[in-house]
Amino acid sequence: MCNYLCRCGGWECGSVLFEFRRPNKIFRGMVQHGLPLEIGDTVQILEKCEGTNSLLQLGSPLQDPCWRWGRSFHSYIHLKIAHIKNKGQFETVVPTEDSVITEMTATLREWGTMWKQLYVKNEGDLFHRLWHVMNEILDLRRQVLVGHLTHDRMRDVKQHITARLDWGNEQLGLDLVPRNEFSMVDPDETSITELYRLMEHRHRKKESSVPASTHHLFVHMKSLMSSNLGEELDVFFYIYDSRESQPLSERFFVKLNKNGVPKSSEKTERHCTLFVDLGSSDLRKDVYIVVHIIRIGRMGAGEKKNTCSVQYRRPFGCAVVSIADLLTPDSKDDHLLKVYTCNTESDWNQIHDNIIKKVNSRYNLSGSNTGLSVALHLLHGDIEQLRREYMAIFTRGVSITRKLGFSDVIMPGEMRNDLYIMLDKGEFEKGGKTVARNVEITVYALDADGQILRGYVAAGSGEPGEDEYHSFVLYHNNSPRWAEQIKLPIPVDVFHGSHVRFEFRHCSTKDKGEKKLFGFSFVPLMQEDGRTLPDGTHELIVHKCEENTNLHDCARYLKLPYSKANLPGNSQTMKGTKESLWITSFLCSTKLTQNGDMLDLLKWRAHPERISDCLSKLKEIDGSEIVKFLQDTLDTLFGILDENSQRHSLKVFDCLVHIINLLQDSKFQHFKPVMDTYIESHFAGALSYRDLIKVLKWYMDRIIEAEHQEHIQQVLKATEYIFKYIIQSRRLFALATGGQNEEEFRCCMHELFMSIRFFLSQESKGPGPISHTKAVFLQMFPAVYGELLKLFTVREVATFVSETLGGLPSASRADCPLEAVKLHCIAKTVESQLYTNTESRCILLPVVLRLVQTHMQEQRDVVMCANILTIMLSLIRRDDTEPAVSEEVDLIVESMLAVLLSTILEISNRPQSTGGTIRPQYQDVTGEFVACLLTLLKQMRDKHYQQLLQKFTSKDELRDFLLQIFTVFRILIRPEMFPKDWTVMRLVTNNVIITTVLYLSDALRKNFLNDKFDYKVWDSYFYLSVIFINQPCLQLETFSPSKRKKILEKYGDMRVMMGCEIFSMWQNLGEHKFNFIPAMIGPFLEVTLVPQPDLRNVMIPIFHDMMDWEQRRSGNFKQVEARLIDKLDSLMSEGKGDETYRELFNSILLKKIERETWRESGISLIATVTRLMERLLDYRDCMKLGEVDGKKIGCTVSLLNFYKMELNKEEMYIRYIHKLYDLHSKAQNYTEAAYTLMLYDELLEWSERPLREFLNYPMQNEWQRKEHVHLTIIQNFDRGKCWENGILLCRELADQYEAYYDYRNLSKMRMMEASLYDKIMDQQRLEPEFFRVGFYGKKFPFFLRNKEFVCRGHDYERLEAFQQRMLNEFPHAIAMQHANQPDQSIYQAEAQYLQIYAVTPVPDSQDVLQRDGVPDNIKSYYKVNHIWRFRYDRPFHKGTKDKENEFKSLWVERTTLTLVQSLPGISRWFEVEKRELVEVSPLENAIEVLENKNLQLRTLIAQCQTRQMSNINPLTMCLNGVVDAAVNGGLARYQEAFFVKDYAMNHPEDGDKIGRLRELMFEQAHILEFGLAVHDKFVPQDMRPLHKKLVDQFHLMKSSLGIQEFPAYVRASPVHFTNGSPRIGRNSVPNILCPEGSRVVVRHSPLSYPAANRYSSSSLSSQASNEVSNITGQSESSDEVFNMQVSSLARCTDTSTHVRAGSPQLSEKHKHVRENSCLSPRERPCSAVFPNALDPTQRTITHPGGDTSLPRSDPNISAPDKVVRPAPSSWSLDTPLSDSFGKLLCPPVPPRPPYSGKKEKERKKMKRCTSTDNQPPTHASPFTPSPTECQSAGLVPNSPVLSGSYSSGISSLSRCSVSDASGTEAPAVDHAFPTSISSGSDELIRRENKTPPPYSVYERNNPRRPVLLPHSLSIPPPSADAPPIPPKPHQLRGGKPEVDPRRVEQLPRPRPLPRKVSQL
Repeated sequence: MCNYLCRCGGWECGSVLFEFRRPNKIFRGMVQHGLPLEIGDTVQILEKCEGTNSLLQLGSPLQDPCWRWGRSFHSYIHLKIAHIKNKGQFETVVPTEDSVITEMTATLREWGTMWKQLYVKNEGDLFHRLWHVMNEILDLRRQVLVGHLTHDRMRDVKQHITARLDWGNEQLGLDLVPRNEFSMVDPDETSITELYRLMEHRHRKKESSVPASTHHLFVHMKSLMSSNLGEELDVFFYIYDSRESQPLSERFFVKLNKNGVPKSSEKTERHCTLFVDLGSSDLRKDVYIVVHIIRIGRMGAGEKKNTCSVQYRRPFGCAVVSIADLLTPDSKDDHLLKVYTCNTESDWNQIHDNIIKKVNSRYNLSGSNTGLSVALHLLHGDIEQLRREYMAIFTRGVSITRKLGFSDVIMPGEMRNDLYIMLDKGEFEKGGKTVARNVEITVYALDADGQILRGYVAAGSGEPGEDEYHSFVLYHNNSPRWAEQIKLPIPVDVFHGSHVRFEFRHCSTKDKGEKKLFGFSFVPLMQEDGRTLPDGTHELIVHKCEENTNLHDCARYLKLPYSKANLPGNSQTMKGTKESLWITSFLCSTKLTQNGDMLDLLKWRAHPERISDCLSKLKEIDGSEIVKFLQDTLDTLFGILDENSQRHSLKVFDCLVHIINLLQDSKFQHFKPVMDTYIESHFAGALSYRDLIKVLKWYMDRIIEAEHQEHIQQVLKATEYIFKYIIQSRRLFALATGGQNEEEFRCCMHELFMSIRFFLSQESKGPGPISHTKAVFLQMFPAVYGELLKLFTVREVATFVSETLGGLPSASRADCPLEAVKLHCIAKTVESQLYTNTESRCILLPVVLRLVQTHMQEQRDVVMCANILTIMLSLIRRDDTEPAVSEEVDLIVESMLAVLLSTILEISNRPQSTGGTIRPQYQDVTGEFVACLLTLLKQMRDKHYQQLLQKFTSKDELRDFLLQIFTVFRILIRPEMFPKDWTVMRLVTNNVIITTVLYLSDALRKNFLNDKFDYKVWDSYFYLSVIFINQPCLQLETFSPSKRKKILEKYGDMRVMMGCEIFSMWQNLGEHKFNFIPAMIGPFLEVTLVPQPDLRNVMIPIFHDMMDWEQRRSGNFKQVEARLIDKLDSLMSEGKGDETYRELFNSILLKKIERETWRESGISLIATVTRLMERLLDYRDCMKLGEVDGKKIGCTVSLLNFYKMELNKEEMYIRYIHKLYDLHSKAQNYTEAAYTLMLYDELLEWSERPLREFLNYPMQNEWQRKEHVHLTIIQNFDRGKCWENGILLCRELADQYEAYYDYRNLSKMRMMEASLYDKIMDQQRLEPEFFRVGFYGKKFPFFLRNKEFVCRGHDYERLEAFQQRMLNEFPHAIAMQHANQPDQSIYQAEAQYLQIYAVTPVPDSQDVLQRDGVPDNIKSYYKVNHIWRFRYDRPFHKGTKDKENEFKSLWVERTTLTLVQSLPGISRWFEVEKRELVEVSPLENAIEVLENKNLQLRTLIAQCQTRQMSNINPLTMCLNGVVDAAVNGGLARYQEAFFVKDYAMNHPEDGDKIGRLRELMFEQAHILEFGLAVHDKFVPQDMRPLHKKLVDQFHLMKSSLGIQEFPAYVRASPVHFTNGSPRIGRNSVPNILCPEGSRVVVRHSPLSYPAANRYSSSSLSSQASNEVSNITGQSESSDEVFNMQVSSLARCTDTSTHVRAGSPQLSEKHKHVRENSCLSPRERPCSAVFPNALDPTQRTITHPGGDTSLPRSDPNISAPDKVVRPAPSSWSLDTPLSDSFGKLLCPPVPPRPPYSGKKEKERKKMKRCTSTDNQPPTHASPFTPSPTECQSAGLVPNSPVLSGSYSSGISSLSRCSVSDASGTEAPAVDHAFPTSISSGSDELIRRENKTPPPYSVYERNNPRRPVLLPHSLSIPPPSADAPPIPPKPHQLRGGKPEVDPRRVEQLPRPRPLPRKVSQL
C-alpha cells in the first residue's frame, strides 16, 4: 500500500483508499511527481479536490505530460473505506473489508514473486499446482467480493479459501497464520495463551488429522467382461462379515444388459452407491465386499433360444474383495474382480464363503476372460462433510446403501422403518413328479385390506422398489437354499395389519415353460398387542394351493397359522408336514418396538397394579428401545411421580438415573440435546423438585455408611441432569405460584450442600470405595454451576463452590487418585461460566491458585495445571483498568511466577528417555507453560514489577530470581521451542522478553554494581542479550519486503533496542569490564556481524573500549587480538559478516583510536583483523556450492599461509591443511593432496606422546598418528604417480620399523618401496604443461587480485583447453590477447582481465638429466617436478631488419618467472615472486639452435647404433631435414650474418662466440657424415634411393661450407661426442663406434640438450617458418618394433600425412600417450596466446622437406594434433644461454642404503657426496657414469627448448621418443673425450656426485627460498586435555635404539623453520 498526498485543494479525506483496476492503463510515473501504479495497487487519499473538472492529476503513459481524469475517474479506480492504526510515523492504513479478502490479496502478491522463482528453480510440479491454487483462490475471491452468497455458502467458501491459503503457505515454507474461525488473529488483541492455543490447534491439525470414526464405501459398477454373455444380468453388492457369517449391509442392485454394462447408464444413481455408516471395527481383513451375479434367461445356459419363452433368474457367478485391500497406500480405485462359479448348484448360497475360505473343490473360474470392472473408493468422515468435499459425487447422483440396523452413533431425528427379510431355505415334496421341483418364490407385501403395497418390495438400493420379488431358481432341487435378502420399507401408519405372502411355483422346462403354483406361506408384520414381528429365524408353514384365485381373499388364509412355532399343541397334522419355508427377519425402526415391557410401561394407566414391575423391568430394556420413546418414557416417569410420589418416588428416581446414565454411552450421547429440549420445552413436573431433592439428599447422607457404593456412584453420575430437573421444576413452580416457598427451597438446597460438604470433608484412608465416590461427584460437580446460576446469584454460587472445594481434605499421599480428580474439577470450574465473572472470580481465585500451586510444586499433573493456568490467564485483558483485575494479576504473580519459572526449568532440563520421547505427563506442556509465563509478564505493569522486586528481602534471593528468569528467557528463544513456521509466536515472545529485560536491567544496575558486583548475574544478562539478537526470527534481512515491513510497523527492530541496552549496561560496568575481557569478545563479535547498520554502529565501539581497558591492565591487547581472530574464522565460516562489515569495522575503530597513546599497535591489530576478514570472505565466497575447485583450493592455500605466517595460529593452520587435503582428494589432485598432508606430517615427531582426538583422528600416540599420516601420503603419491617422493617416505618408515624390530611391517614397507621402483620403470607418466595466468582488475578475489601465477595443467590439457577452463571458472573475465605487461588502468579497472600463455619449466638440478644412461622414465620426472623457475621467449628485431637475412637482427626476449614455492606443491598454481628479463643476441641464438640440433642428431645416431630404434625413420627424417635445410641456405645465412668482417669489426667482444658457432657448424657436418654412415648400414633396401639423395646433398652442403677436411679439434674422434662414450646400463647394448662396430664417443657442448628434452620452434626467420619435418615415434620399450613406412617429406596444401606413433599392435590408449607420441613443433603467430580457430595462419601450415624432431608434447595444440602431425621447424633450433648452466638447486638422485659389509666405506663416500651437494658446481672435468646406472638424457636449465616462443605465446616443447636405454651425458667445459669404459677411480667420482631426489622437505632447506611457514610459534599454556600433537622431543620413542648416523646422513630431513610445540 502506498501513502500518497494528492493536493488539489478542497477537503481532507484521510481514511479513503482507491484501488487501481483499469487493466489497460499502467502508470509508470514518467513525469515529475508522478506516482507509478500497477493493477491492484492501493493509494491513500489524504485530500480531495472539489469541483467536476478534475479529481486527480497523474502522469499518463500515453506520452501526454499531464493527463487529467475527469468524470471517468471512477472507471479506473475502486474506492474503499479504511481506518488508520497507530497514527503517526508508523501508521498503518487498513481497509474496512473482510479480513479474508485482505489476507487473500496480500498472500497472492507474496506468492506471485515466489511462484516465479519456482519456475527459475525448475520445480515444475509445485509451480503448476500453485498456479491452479492461485487461480482457484482468485475465483473464490470474486465470489466473496460480489456478495451474493448465502450465509452457509459464504462460510463454506471462506473455509475453502483458508484451507488453500494454508496449503500454499506450507508448500512455500511461509509462516503459519493464526486464525479464529476464518479471520487472522491480531496478537495485540488477544492473550498469548489464546494465541498459543490457536497456533497449537492449527499445527496439530496440519501435522496429524484426527482419524475419522465413520467410514463410507463408494462403489461404481462399470461393466462385466465375459465371452459368453447374451443374457441380462442382476448384480448384487453387499458387505459381508466372514467372522460372523452374516451380511452387514443392505444389497446394492444393478441391472446389466446383454453387453454387460448398466442398463440405465445415464442415471448414475442406478450404478453408483455409497455404503454408509461403516464403523472402524468394520474395516477388518475378514470383512469383504461380496458380489452375486444372477442371469435372467433360459433354465440351462446351453439351451436353444426357442426352447422356452419364459425367463428365469438363475445363478451365474460370484466375486469377493477384502475391504482391507482398499486401505493400503498403493491401492487403486479401479479393480477387475475375478468371477467364480460353483461346481454344484446347491452350494450357491455359500459360494462366497467357499471363495473366502479358498475351498477350491467347490468353485472354479467362470472363464479366463471373465471379470467384473468396478471402482471402489473408501471415504472417511461425516456424511455432511463428504457432501462438501465430494460435491461431484452427490451432484451427479448416488444411491445410499445403509447398514443392517442402526449405525454406531444414533442421531436424534433419524427416521427409519425398514424390515429386512432373508429367504433362507425351503423343504418341498416332489408332488407326484419323478424329479425334484424347480422352485421359484414370489414375495408380496399386502396391507390390512389385502391390497398389494405398490413399490414396497425392494431387491436392494440402486433400483426402485417393485410390487413383487422373484427369487432365483435352483434346477431340480426340493431343498433349495437361497440366502436372498429383500427390503420392505413399509410406512409406520400401514404397518399394523400388513403381512407378507410367499408364493411357491414350479418352473417347467418344457416347451410351454409354465410356472405352476403349488403352495404359499405368509407372515403378519405386527402382533395383536402392538409388537412387531420379532427379529430372528421363522419356520413358516407351506399351505397347499394350486389356484391363484384362492389367494385373492386374504381374510381366508390369515386365520390360518403361519408359523410352526405358533401352532397350538393339538395341531399335530400341521406340525408333521415336511414342507416348510425358513426366513430371517430384522426390523430397523425408530418408531416401532418389539419389546412388550416397554409397551407395558407406556400404558401404565391401563394396569396401575403393574407399575412397580414395569419400573423394575425398565433397566432390562435395550437402550435403543428407550431412546426411541425417550420423551414418552420421561412423561410416564414424571406422571407416575406426580400421582404416586410417596409410593414410587425412589423407583422413579432410579429409573430416571438409569436413563440419564444411558445417554452417557457414546452410542446414545447425541440424544442429550433431546433430553435438554425436553427439559426446557416439554417437562411439566412443577412439584417434582421436592421429591428429587429429598431422594438425592437421602443418598448423600448414606454414602459414608453404605457398604456398596456402586448404585450411589450411578446416582452421582446423573447429578447434572438431576439438578437440571430440580431447577426447572422449581422455576415452573415459582412461575405458577408467584414464587411461593422460596425460603423452603433455599433451605433444602443448603441442607443438600451441607450433606455434600460433609461427605467430601471426610478423610478417606487410601483409594477405597468412598474415595471413588468422591471422585465421581467431583467429576460431575462443575456441570451444576450453570443450573444453580439460574436461581442463585453469582456470589452465592461462588460461595457454594468455594466452600465445597475448599473443604476438601489434603491428600496424605501424593499418588492418591483423588488429587487428579480435584484438579480436574478445578479445571472445569475455571472453564465454567461462573469463573468468567469478575465478581465471582475474586472468590474462587484463592482456592484455585492454592491447589494449582501445590500440584506444580510437587510436579504432579502438570498438563492439567498448564491447562488451568492457560484458561485463567486468557480471561485477563491488558486493557482492563478495573482495580480487581490489577489485584488479580498481583495475586497470580505472587503465587505462580516463581513456580512457573522453576517448572519450565525443570521440564526443559529433564533428560528424555531412550528414543527421544518425553514422559507423558510432560509431553506438549512446555509450550503452554511458556505461554502462561509470557501472558503473565505481558500483563505486568510498572507497579507489578516494583512490588515483585520489593518482596525480595535479600540480595541472594534477587540474584537467584534474576539468574532463573534469564535462564528461562534463554530457553524461550531456543529454535526448538516453537515449530519453524511459528514466527508470530516467536515475535510475541521476543517482545515480552525485551520489555521484561528493560525492567530488570534497572534492578541489575542498582543492586549488582560497584562493591556488590556479581559476575554470574551480569554474565547471564550479556549472554541472554547476545543470543536474543542472533535469533533467526529477528534477522529481518532474510524476510520478504512485505513481511519485514509488517514486523517493523508492529515491533520495530528489537535487535537495535537490545544492542543499545547492551552498550548502556557495558558503559555502566566501569572497572568491572576486566571480568568480561576476553570472554565477551566472541559473543559481542557475533552481534556486530548481524547485518544491521545501526546495531553495528552501536556495538563495534565496544571493541575499542575492550582494547583500551586491556591496554591499561596488561600493557597490550593480545588477548583481544587472539580472541577476535579465533572467533572470526568460525563465525564467518557460518555465513556471517560481509564486505560492508569489514569496512565499517576498520573505519570505526581507526577513528576511535586516533588519539590513543597505543595508536600504532591498535592500527596493527585492526589491519591484521581486516586482512583476515578479507581472506575469510574470499574463502566463504569460493566455498559456495557451484564454485569450481580451483578457486576453492587457491583461496584455502591463501588462508592457510596467512594463519601460519602472519597469525601464528597452529590449530587453525592444521584445520585448513585438512580442508585443503579434502579439496585436493575430491578433485583427484593426489600429488597436491600428498604435499598438503606433508605439512601436518612435518609437525609430528616419532614419539610416544599421547594425542587427544582431533578432526577425524582417534585418540592415539604421536608415533601412531605420524605412521598413519605417512601411509596416507605414500598412498596419495602413488595415486599421483609421484613415486620418487613415496620411496623416500617408505625408507623413513622402514627405518622406524627396523629400529623396533617390526620385521613384519618392515617387509611390507620394503615390498611397497620395491613396487614403487617397478612403477617408475614400467608405468608411463604424462608430463603436464605449465601456464602463466595473470589476474588483473579489482573484481577478482583478494587472493588473486592483480597477481600472476604459474599453473600446472591437467593431463592432456593444452592452452586452448586451459584457457576455456579459466574462462569457465571466471565467466565475467575478459581475455587479454597479448602477452605484454598490463598498465595501471587494467590494474585499477572494475572488471576482471585474464592473461594466459604457456611457459617452459626450468629444472634447477641437472645432475640426473645430464647423466648418461639414466632411463627416460626417470628423467621425465625431474623435468617437471620441483620446478621453481619458468621461462617464456619472445623473438623481436632490434634495429633495421635485413630483408635478405633476418638472422642479423633477430633477438630473443627471455622472461624468467620465479615462484614462491616449487611446482608441484600444495596447490596446482603458485604466485610469481620474481620476474627477470634477459635479451639473447642473434649470435647467441644461433649458437643455441645449432647446439640443440647437434644434440638431437647425436642422440638419434646413438639410439640407432645401440638398436634402441626399431625403425630408422626418425633418423632418416632428421638427417633429411638438416641436410636439406643446409643445402637450401640455412648455414649460409649464419655465415652471411656473423662470419663477415663487418660483424667482427662491429662486435669485437663476440670473437669467441663466432669461433664457437664455427665449431658447431663443422661439428654438425662431421656428425652428419657419421650419421649417414650409420644410416647406410641400417637403411632398408626400399629407402636406398633416399639415402643416396641424402649423401649427394651432404656433399653439396660440405662444398657450400667450403669444408675439404675437418679441423684437428673435430678429428679428435670419429664422431666428436663431447661427453665420452654412452654408458652401458642394464637396459643397454654396447655402443657402436662406427658402421663397422667401433666405439662411439658422445660429445656435449656446455649448453647441450638431450634428445629426450623439449624443443622450441622459435620461428626465428620467415624462411625458417616454411621449413617443416615429418613426424614419427617409437614404442616405450626397446622390445617393441615400429612397423612404419617412410612418410612423405612434403605436405600438400589440402592434405597432410600423419604417421601414428607406436606399433599397430598397441592399444588405442597407448597410441596417444605422450611417451609414445612424437610431435614436432610448429610455428605460431603472436595471437596464439588465445588462438582463433578461424585464423588460417594459426592452423594451416605448409610443409616442405625439413628437419624432424621427436617432441614430447605441445601445450598449444589440441589432443588430435598431438598424435602425428607435420609441423614447421627450423633446422637451427634455439639453444640456451650459457650463463645459467650448472646450477644445481635440488639434489636429484636418492641415496641408496649401504649394502654388503662395507658400511664405513660407504658412509664416508656418502659424507663426501653430502658435502658436495650443497656446493655450487664448477667446470671440472666430466665424470664417467657408472656402468650400473640407468641411461637418460640431460637437461639444460636455460635451454630455449624449455622456453615459450613469443610468436606462439607458449612453450613449443618437443620430445624425441627415446627408449628406456637411450641417453647421453651432459658435458663439462673440458672438450677431452674419453674413449673407453670408465675406470675404477671414476666410480668414486660418480658415487660422490649422487644426491637425493627433489622433495618438498629439501626444497624448504634451500636457503634461497624458504617455505611460507612462520619463523616461530608460541607455546600455549598447558591444559588438562592431552594435546593432539605433543611437543617434539629430539629423540625417537622411548627405549628405542639410536639410529645409525649413516641413516641420518642418507635421509636428511632438515626443518626449514623452528616448530611450535603443537597442541593438535
